Amino acid sequence: MRRERAVVDPMVVWRVIGDVLDPFTRSIPMRISYNNKEVTNGCELKPSQVVVQPRVDIGGDDFRTFYTLVMVDPDAPSPSDPSLREYLHWLVTDIPATTGAGFGQEVVCYESPRPTAGIHRFVFVLYRQLGRQTVYAPRWRQNFRARDFAELYNLGSPVAALYFNCQRESGSGGRRM
Repeated sequence: MRRERAVVDPMVVWRVIGDVLDPFTRSIPMRISYNNKEVTNGCELKPSQVVVQPRVDIGGDDFRTFYTLVMVDPDAPSPSDPSLREYLHWLVTDIPATTGAGFGQEVVCYESPRPTAGIHRFVFVLYRQLGRQTVYAPRWRQNFRARDFAELYNLGSPVAALYFNCQRESGSGGRRM
């Protein structure tokens, strides 16, 4: 008798589901890449690779449907003391289906990840909007809550999510002789 290996979801293993999101069913394809390096759940990217905002391509089949994208760091300032959880790195609304984040309305500009301690998870969450709507930038980036944001704007459960891991690059910031 052959044993089937259980499929382990990296979003569950790395507690993205739990810390940031409730369980959800992905219903829209979303592709994210930094300089042609595609983001896959749990991949490792260096801060030097994520300086410039990524390309985000969103699927769907109805161009009259709009999406909201948030990017958060649930490990700020460090995984052992995430007192600033979830730090908001990017917020884009009104992204038409079948396009990308560049076609949306940037509400909070992209801030590149610069973790100083430990391995940080950077989570992209995509929500389907009920229609075009005005979204206000939060007063500050720290202690943003994707769940509360989705509830405030009636976004419902996520339709897609991806995350990558990032940590400080060794040898950066030292003095030269």
